[in-house]
Amino acid sequence: MTEQTIAKRVLADRIAERQQLNQGQTLQVIQCFLDELVDELGRGNRLEFRDFGVFELVSRKPRTALNPKTLEKVPVLRRTVVKFRAGRLVKGKVRELTVDASRKAVLPTKQDDA
Repeated sequence: MTEQTIAKRVLADRIAERQQLNQGQTLQVIQCFLDELVDELGRGNRLEFRDFGVFELVSRKPRTALNPKTLEKVPVLRRTVVKFRAGRLVKGKVRELTVDASRKAVLPTKQDDA
C-alpha cells in the first residue's frame, strides 16, 4: 500500500473530467464546500454526511503532560478539537485496503518461487 498526498486541485480536476465541468468552477465549488464546513464547525455545529462520516467538536479536559526529553511536568489547557468518525462507505474502503495488504503479505512473490 503506497501512500500519496492528493491535492485539492487534483480532486477538482478528476471531478471536472468525470462530470464534464469546467475545472476552475469545480475548484471554486470544492473550496466553497470546505469554507462552509469550516464555518459550521466554527459555530459549534456537528456535520453529518450519511455513509461518509461525521465531523464534530470534542472538548478535551485540561491535564498534566510529561515532556519526554526533560521529564518535566507541563500543564495542557482545556481545548476543543475536531473529531471525524468514519461512516459505512469509508470504513468499507479502509477494510478493503487492510485485506489487500494482508493478502500481499501472505502470498508468495515470483522471486520466492525461484
